[in-house]
Amino acid sequence: MIERDVEKAEGRYDVAIVGGGVYGIATLLEAARRGLRAVLLERDDFGGATSWNSLRILHGGLRYLQTLDVARFRESVRERRWFCWHFPELVRPLPCLMPLYGRGLKRPTTMRTALWMNDHLSRHRNCGVDPGLHLPDGVMLSADETATWFSQVDRQGLQGGALWYDAVMVNSQRVLMEMLRWACACGGRALNYVEACELMMEAGRVRGVVGADVVSGRRVEVEAEVVVNCGGPWVGEVAGRFGIEHETTGLFRPSLAFNVLVDRPAMSRAALAVQGPEAGSPVWFVQPWRGRMLAGTVHAAWSGAVGGVGPDEAQVEGFVSALNAALPGLELARSEVVRVYAGLLPALQEGGAALMSRPVIRVHGEDGEADGLVGLVSVSGVKFTTARDVAERTLRLVWAMRGGLPEYQPGSGRPVMHPCLDLTSPESLFRGEASFTRAEVARIVREEAVVKLEDLLLRRTDWACDESQADAVAGRVASLLDEAGGALAHRHSHPAR
Repeated sequence: MIERDVEKAEGRYDVAIVGGGVYGIATLLEAARRGLRAVLLERDDFGGATSWNSLRILHGGLRYLQTLDVARFRESVRERRWFCWHFPELVRPLPCLMPLYGRGLKRPTTMRTALWMNDHLSRHRNCGVDPGLHLPDGVMLSADETATWFSQVDRQGLQGGALWYDAVMVNSQRVLMEMLRWACACGGRALNYVEACELMMEAGRVRGVVGADVVSGRRVEVEAEVVVNCGGPWVGEVAGRFGIEHETTGLFRPSLAFNVLVDRPAMSRAALAVQGPEAGSPVWFVQPWRGRMLAGTVHAAWSGAVGGVGPDEAQVEGFVSALNAALPGLELARSEVVRVYAGLLPALQEGGAALMSRPVIRVHGEDGEADGLVGLVSVSGVKFTTARDVAERTLRLVWAMRGGLPEYQPGSGRPVMHPCLDLTSPESLFRGEASFTRAEVARIVREEAVVKLEDLLLRRTDWACDESQADAVAGRVASLLDEAGGALAHRHSHPAR
């Protein structure tokens, strides 16, 4: 149970985490499983920014072989396996198909070598994983075999196809919530709608965080030996608020990333890796998603505010045109885009779109830094897939000076996922036994720190994914909660925002 009790949360901890995206949640989980007293503060809702807007694919790192970055490849394979191992009901294998036309590195000979390396270097990828989630070896396909996977493939110049396997989260929101439930079952605490305002200091050392409950306005004091700043796009802002006066921009230089959900049946049961005919065109992934298509990821420069992120209409229309060029015969219209998932990722340089390849873990106050904030660490991550690994590395780095990071405690395994409604489809709200539906909606609100209606409809479930149905779904849920005697703050906030 994720208990949002601000009064109970006050006290002493080993570590306080600021930021409730996937990196903050992973840090809370790693700390709690090792018996550390840990608390997380998130000023909005859990996983509500970039973590919510991913393409849902757990990439094993095939693309890193292009630059022979074997270390990053192995890390990605290991962490993909972690998700498959611990969340078998929320992850499934995803076949990925790239039609090959002999352009650039996307040639049959090159891809055959890449697939062999991918399989050889990830030969332990299925160890300990449920057999239903085992990822087969990749294969090279002939032009005819490619067409059996993707009947609408452009046959002109087609030389074959490369088929490999990754994993996909069937519900990324539930993965985050199950990680939170797991952390809380191990003794961690997680508070949404509590903003970290300032550090508590003593003799030049961090001694905790002062926060403000956004809902009640109550002051919250959390004492902690270490504070980990996992503010995502706001990591530099948080560091500045905490008194770091230099190099905050190096923590996170924002770039825009967005994906689109398209109201069109999938063109293949595989995720398609396609690119336009022009030399140097980006590779887009178009994957089947609950009877529709999810396509991305577009990367672009970003110079606006960190909040309220999203592409402009020209960028969305440009991506629709790029998809039509990469998939001849698609003829997608802008009106068929039912949702845009947008967030910010760290760029290599200010105003650029190229992403950083490595996370940033900065231990402030070490080596006599002028800020002197011993006990504060700032973390800026790059990928959803490798968040847990970065969390572990961060804690090991900090606890190296404290006798070493404790091992996982006995009994720190994941709690069983609560059987309940279909959280991916709003149809489950309108059919079946009304009393069961009402009780389950009320239980999610009660046990998963739901404050606003949009928390429930967008970040505990996927019920308001389609903006055209959002109002009807919101009305149904509000009615069920009224019948159950429940209440939510800001009940009438629009769930599609």
